[in-house]
Amino acid sequence: MKTSSRNTELAAATLNDPRWAAVLARDSAADGTFYFSVKTTGVYCRPSCAARPALPQNVAFHATCEDAERAGFRPCKRCKPDQPALAEQHAEKVTEACRLIEQSVSAASAVPSLDELAARVGLSAYHFHRLFKSITGVTPKAYATAQRATRVRKELGRGGSVTEAIFDAGYNSNGRFYAESNDVLGMTPTKYRAGGVDAQIRFAVGECSLGAILVAQSERGICAVLIGDDADLLVRDLQDRFPRANLVGGDADFEKMVAKVVGFIEAPALGLDLPLDVRGTAFQQRVWQALREIPPGQTVSYTELAKRIGLPKAVRAVAGACAANAIAVLIPCHRVVRNDGALSGYRWGVERKRVLIDKEAKEAGKAVQTTTTRKVPA
Repeated sequence: MKTSSRNTELAAATLNDPRWAAVLARDSAADGTFYFSVKTTGVYCRPSCAARPALPQNVAFHATCEDAERAGFRPCKRCKPDQPALAEQHAEKVTEACRLIEQSVSAASAVPSLDELAARVGLSAYHFHRLFKSITGVTPKAYATAQRATRVRKELGRGGSVTEAIFDAGYNSNGRFYAESNDVLGMTPTKYRAGGVDAQIRFAVGECSLGAILVAQSERGICAVLIGDDADLLVRDLQDRFPRANLVGGDADFEKMVAKVVGFIEAPALGLDLPLDVRGTAFQQRVWQALREIPPGQTVSYTELAKRIGLPKAVRAVAGACAANAIAVLIPCHRVVRNDGALSGYRWGVERKRVLIDKEAKEAGKAVQTTTTRKVPA
């Protein structure tokens, strides 16, 4: 009777522990935050372990692997909790592949093929291709193209000949480069080397509840959304960003697009679907994509955002990517807060961040209220 009563108490304690729900759900997001051991098998596991769930009365929780091993448990051979998490292992393999691509481009040598890259990191070509794209958001080929683009911009900026710059960036022929020069540079190599002379960027300045707002668009898409107190300072900021471009005031159609951006700020629940000319590293792209997936009216911490992109230890890098975002509101870095809920720094001012979050919360509340009202029978 005493044993039965004790088992009941242990089971109840486990069932009431929120960590048990993570174990039952095999929640990979909880990996690294705690471990659980099973008395009857003598092993400890990650929360995401795919093994058959144990009886709750046989389970105990541990903060670290060391705690579990001190308690006499050995690591599970299935989920290998004493080794880096699978997501971290995958990230390391992709990072290694990126370094190989970057080194090849820097040396102006041929970029390794998909099969060669996969072999170097110990994966099949099919699995590696899927893994690379899921982590970086681009294919290995696209990543190599982006690296070449960065290199050719740098070489052209040094003032050498166009041909030298093309070959130094790893292109095998002039024809191959010129076939994709608009995608790589947004203009001809000669124009780019001349500092973007005659490259046209349209812009317009409007007003919203946060102050003055400037929207600028290159041939590729929106290249800047700037918010501040002084419209003239915003225009100067744009000129500093594109010093040799031909800045042109937007026409009536462009003004309508600016109105859409302002409308998005005033009523975030409407959403916005505009082409974004976002330049950044593959990591920044992943962070910015994750930011766009945060619904209006909600906020997340930097730690949670790092977990969402599968790199829970990259909190500082995530914060850096948020700070590097130059497109206000459309890439909503204002929806990221500290772990304690406090507002952290914001490129356009913490008070504007507060206003945006409050406005979105109110909009989200109105949407919920309207939906509820419609469900009430007449």
